Amino acid sequence: MSVSAWLGLLAICCLGAMSPGPSLAMVVRHTLGGGRAKGIVCAWAHSIGIGVYALVTLLGLGVLLKQAPLVFNGIAILGALYLAYIGVQALRSKGGMSDKLSAGKATSTLTAARDGLAISLFNPKIMLFFLALFSQFVLAADNLWGQSLIVLTPLVVDGLWYTLIALLLSHRSVLPKLRANARTIDRLSGVVLILLAIRVLVTI
Repeated sequence: MSVSAWLGLLAICCLGAMSPGPSLAMVVRHTLGGGRAKGIVCAWAHSIGIGVYALVTLLGLGVLLKQAPLVFNGIAILGALYLAYIGVQALRSKGGMSDKLSAGKATSTLTAARDGLAISLFNPKIMLFFLALFSQFVLAADNLWGQSLIVLTPLVVDGLWYTLIALLLSHRSVLPKLRANARTIDRLSGVVLILLAIRVLVTI
C-alpha cells in the first residue's frame, strides 16, 4: 500500500471515529459514570469490534475481487453512492448530541467492555461503512502488510480517539466544547465523504 493511499484511509478513519454518534455516547456514559478507566476499557472494546468488521469486510471483498470482479465493481459503485448519502446526511446534521451525551450510572469493568464491544458489533451502519470504504482501498492492499494496515488502521484510530475522549472527559469542562463542535465535525466529515464518493465514481 502506498503512503498516499494509507493517508487517505487514515483521514477517513479519523473522521469516522470523530463523528458524534451512539459509540461516542457510550464511551461518554461510562467515562462520566464510572471514571476514566471504565471509559478507556469501553473505548478499546469498541475498537476490537471495529477490527473484527474491518477484517471480515476485507477478506470478503478480496474474494469477490478475485472470483467476481463485476460484482466487486458493483459493490464499489453502491459503496460510493452510500458514502455520498452519509456525507449529505452529515452536512445536514445539526450536531444534536445534547440528549445522548449524559452521565451514566457507575458500572463494572466487564459491563463497560461488553457495552463497548456490543455498540460496534451490533451496529449495521458500521458494516455498511466498511463495505463502502474498503472497496476503494482493497486494490491497494496487494500483500499481507497492506492488508494488515487496512485492518489495524481503523482499529487503532478508533481506540486512540475514544481513549482521548475518556481522558479529556475526566475534566467536566470539556463536554460542553465537544457538544459545541459536533456540527463542525459532521460538516467536515460530510465534505470528505462526498469527495471520496466522486473520486470512486470517476475512476471505476
